[in-house]
Amino acid sequence: MRVILAEDSTLLREGLVRLLGEEGHEVVAAVGTAPELLRATEDHQPDVVVTDVRMPPGHKDDGMRAALEIRERWPAIGVLVLSQYIENRYATELITATGGKVGYLLKDRVAQVDEFLEALDRVAAGGAAFDPEVVRRLLTRTSHVDPLETLTEREKTVLELMAQGLTNTRISETLHVSLSSTEKHINSIFDKLGLGGESGLSRRVLAVVRYLGS
Repeated sequence: MRVILAEDSTLLREGLVRLLGEEGHEVVAAVGTAPELLRATEDHQPDVVVTDVRMPPGHKDDGMRAALEIRERWPAIGVLVLSQYIENRYATELITATGGKVGYLLKDRVAQVDEFLEALDRVAAGGAAFDPEVVRRLLTRTSHVDPLETLTEREKTVLELMAQGLTNTRISETLHVSLSSTEKHINSIFDKLGLGGESGLSRRVLAVVRYLGS
């Protein structure tokens, strides 16, 4: 796939360039600031953008704001955000985004090379990939929502995996249960959250939005 990397740490940026090159991916641009990221994205139209949250020139949320702009201007481009910290508001905005092709990983996850590459592949293929710790933090923050308190522990686990972007098959494999059991848990989640499907919207997306309190 064709990738743009945006990371102000030269060491990490060059390490990712080398890693992706060894995996057969083409890094069409590697930049260190948010404005450079936007220009490179417009020029190269990559398959996926991998960006840090805090970048120059402001060294605050410049990278994340650039990522959200890319999502709005070029929805066909996948966006995988890397962060040293969990930015609750932005993580929620990404995790509830429709259309897939989005991910949010903590930088520690990059050290787990296979997991990082799998997340990148999933985003490029149109799916979602969210760090389990990010999802867990957001779910804990919204545990006061009454309908969600009716979920069993297994249903909460299933919903957490849904929020990470896993398919029903992957959830079944992760929990070591049958696909039919996973589907029953998901249908139970929909029922408890009052998601009948008559709205025409994705019940899966609505369930995650409800769980995050958005």
